[in-house]
Amino acid sequence: MSGPLPTVVTVEEAGAEKYAQILHSGPHRLIADEPEDVGGQNRGPGPYEYLLMGLGACTNMTVRMYANMKGIPLERIRVVLSHQKIYAEDCKDCDKNPRKMDEIVRDITLEGELTGEQRERLLKIANRCPVHQTLTSTIAIRTRLSSQ
Repeated sequence: MSGPLPTVVTVEEAGAEKYAQILHSGPHRLIADEPEDVGGQNRGPGPYEYLLMGLGACTNMTVRMYANMKGIPLERIRVVLSHQKIYAEDCKDCDKNPRKMDEIVRDITLEGELTGEQRERLLKIANRCPVHQTLTSTIAIRTRLSSQ
């Protein structure tokens, strides 16, 4: 059976610190932590910041690849993302039991001598980035205990 290799990362506690984590991906080493106001030491971005950074990086890479492939004169891409919990407005028992949902806002700035049609096309391409597709699909997370 062939196909793409799975993405594998390792996350482990950074030692005696309360929430700091060391994240490994191949030769790359990153740190995640919680802000001080919730008991962390703010040594690195938190989990939601990493989620947003992954979506932002994928968005920019996807738009850049498309623009380069199609010869679109895109000079620079910038994306600013935010995440918050909001009340679901279309749930059917909201008055009795308000439910919250996640909202990610992604503001994309495209620089260059672009036509309106090119801008609209690049916006559609941004929504086709693989991380966006993953986050808006049904996701199965299988959690299991590993033996040491």
